[in-house]
Amino acid sequence: MKIQSVCFRRVLYQYFEPFTISLGTHEEQENIEVAVRLEDGTEGWGEASALFVISGETPQMLEKMEETVKEMIVGKDVEGYMNLFSITQNLRATPSIKAAVEFAIIDAFCKINCIKPYQFFGGAKNKLETDKTVGIEDLQTTLSKVKRIYNEGFKKIKIKVGRDVKGDIERVVRSNEIAPDASFVVDANQGFTPKEAVYFIKALADESVNVDVFEQPVFRYDIDGLRFVRWNSPYPVAADESVFTKYDALRVIKEDAVDVINIKLMKSGLSDALAIVQIAQAANVKLMIGCMGESSLGIRQSVHFAAGTGAFTYYDLDAHLSLKEEKFRGDFIQEGPFILLD
Repeated sequence: MKIQSVCFRRVLYQYFEPFTISLGTHEEQENIEVAVRLEDGTEGWGEASALFVISGETPQMLEKMEETVKEMIVGKDVEGYMNLFSITQNLRATPSIKAAVEFAIIDAFCKINCIKPYQFFGGAKNKLETDKTVGIEDLQTTLSKVKRIYNEGFKKIKIKVGRDVKGDIERVVRSNEIAPDASFVVDANQGFTPKEAVYFIKALADESVNVDVFEQPVFRYDIDGLRFVRWNSPYPVAADESVFTKYDALRVIKEDAVDVINIKLMKSGLSDALAIVQIAQAANVKLMIGCMGESSLGIRQSVHFAAGTGAFTYYDLDAHLSLKEEKFRGDFIQEGPFILLD
């Protein structure tokens, strides 16, 4: 079954509330929807969602990739998806488009074969439990949001840090007090120096904060610094922005710099994400599945990938919960922190 056409559509979403991380504040998100249409009319869908401060991509840049993608894959057989994935390696400079195109191909393949994408990826699970994220806020706003999320039933909470070491310590410690049965991911988005990161995380340990993962504490290219934090942290340390490709994953593992790798399809595409899973499993490194600013259409990509492979210990799939959408377009059920696939 050959690919007849590819169509891109640019969509603007507003956040319910401004969302701040160490790299900046975001009030809106522009994504690119990708539709791959087969000869019989079957359509597969994907979504590209990028942040310039992380991947160097802009919506304008992504939108202009439409003709390039058409030249690459139109007329090719969707059932030869591995051959198509070899071609899409040429999209590595725009990894979110790579992800959207690759998922749209798999989505179309699954539809003509009457299976769900998570079954294609292995069918390991059909239920996930995600965390929910609190951005960088003042103390009282942080505590108010943590309490609200906790009361919504989320027992895994991510807190963004990285701008004010002492203030961040107080925010996390106080959050632990008001959500005593929760566990936390603390995510610095490259905001700390290695010494600041160690000071911060040891202060949380001194207060017996229930931390699952300390995520991307230092600048993405500072692998020596990342290793320093890992070997001086009482909690597992994760690489996020330090790992886009399978080669990045191999490097941080060889450098003994991480306990966990956060795979985001928007950074890696499906093809590299599959390779990173294999590399991490071979090295006994745990995995987190994360997201950027995907809508429900886009978050389904990571839901199916994570559930199907069953390779992940930590789930951070909450971007769609922060965006104003006219219509929910995920093919999953959201029940508080639980994501269910039929």
